[in-house]
Amino acid sequence: MTTPVIEAKALTKRYGTQVAVDRLDLTINKGEVFGLLGPNGAGKTTTILMALGLTEPTGGSIATVGFDPLRQPLEVKRRVGYLPDSVGFYDNMTGRDNLRYTARLGGIPRIAVDGRITTALERVGLVAAAERPVATYSRGMRQRLGIAEIIMRRVDVAILDEPTNGLDPQSTQEFLELIRSLKGEGMTVILSSHLLELVQSICDRVALFSNGRIGLMGSVKQLIHDVLGSEIVVHLEANGFSGGKLEGIEGIDKVIELATGSWRIEARRDVRADVARRVIEAGANLERLSLGTASLQDVYSRFFEGQRHAA
Repeated sequence: MTTPVIEAKALTKRYGTQVAVDRLDLTINKGEVFGLLGPNGAGKTTTILMALGLTEPTGGSIATVGFDPLRQPLEVKRRVGYLPDSVGFYDNMTGRDNLRYTARLGGIPRIAVDGRITTALERVGLVAAAERPVATYSRGMRQRLGIAEIIMRRVDVAILDEPTNGLDPQSTQEFLELIRSLKGEGMTVILSSHLLELVQSICDRVALFSNGRIGLMGSVKQLIHDVLGSEIVVHLEANGFSGGKLEGIEGIDKVIELATGSWRIEARRDVRADVARRVIEAGANLERLSLGTASLQDVYSRFFEGQRHAA
């Protein structure tokens, strides 16, 4: 039986007449990496703030690791680590001293502090920079120090809000490996990010937020099946060809014209041989025929395209 670490029921947050979160039902289970997706203003950050007890719900309820974040804030803070978009550390203090300060605030026994700090700094690759002022740290180093704090505190849940913003590809990859290692130790990781490729590579489940509600939720594979129906994508470029000539090919679910002479074909099997045959029969010039797979980006685009049409 799975154990929920975040459980929201009809969770609502209003700011005056504006509804930021609208009767949200959400369960995040122990040990999973869960992605929160959606445009700015969709309700992701407000949901995170309510889970942390940093803002009060207008209606409904939320429990974080079994506690009410507003009535039992210390219990929640002991068990949850939060890494915001911009990590706040004391610039004039060293990385190690920042962690010591956090350890004192968190009530970590003094006899255990130094060992935990060293272990955490080793995990994130900051031992060599530990005695330098944080003012000299790059953005990536600050993010790693934030993860070191979460490791040092041995929390049950890590909430990471846009943790890879501004990081170069190598730093982003290192950060992903850190997240995987936390999951491997049984920690629940909640990740809010606009980088859909990153989310797809690491998350067990994702939720797409729109106008304060969850429009879609599930594993990436499940969402691809539910939203697109097809996992195979064929890209066709052919001069002098009409997409209508692809009608009747078995296995094709959808043909989308991207530009003149360019199509995206969603299918349940590899249809390239049949597509090439149709192009040749039409006397057209085949320039490109490539095979790919549907992605979370495709799901995201299709979902919000539907939202715009509905509006």
